[in-house]
Amino acid sequence: MGMTKAPDLVNYLAHVFTAGDSDLWFYKMGLKELLEKHFGPIDYISSSLDFQRFTNYYNEEMGKNIRIDSRLVSFKYLSSPSFLPDAKLITNEIENNFSVDGKRKVNIDIGYLHHTQFVLASTKHWGNRIYIGKGIYAEITLMYNFGQWEPLKYTYANFKDPEYLNELDAIRDIYLKKRKNYIS
Repeated sequence: MGMTKAPDLVNYLAHVFTAGDSDLWFYKMGLKELLEKHFGPIDYISSSLDFQRFTNYYNEEMGKNIRIDSRLVSFKYLSSPSFLPDAKLITNEIENNFSVDGKRKVNIDIGYLHHTQFVLASTKHWGNRIYIGKGIYAEITLMYNFGQWEPLKYTYANFKDPEYLNELDAIRDIYLKKRKNYIS
């Protein structure tokens, strides 16, 4: 019989995409401060990533003929993976705060990075998602094997893209340093 033990601490991160210029939302509209209020200091913000080229799913809600700008944002403090349902509920509330006439202008996909996987939270059930409580599901979006991220059959197209994977590599490197300091 195996013995239970506490899980490894993980690095929470968010894939944030906005209607238009993400810098406007992050710095002038207060999104960065709200994220830090709930998740602690940010230790990494990716370069601007063009999310629009992967889907037009959000055009109806966020606006047609706009550039949907995205960023990957990493939070400094390591935390338990069991925080994921609460984290998703928090980001849903932040999205609501930035909604206009019931339509989101900011979307936050919260998840965490472990040295072996990248996990995202969702409010939607699907065959590849596991219910983790409070109306939230978890999905292993990427696995890290043999020195690289491996997408799965259901991985969203943007997280298969080399530009996104490079940013996740940078966050993973930061996580490994934090993890080493924590374990030492």
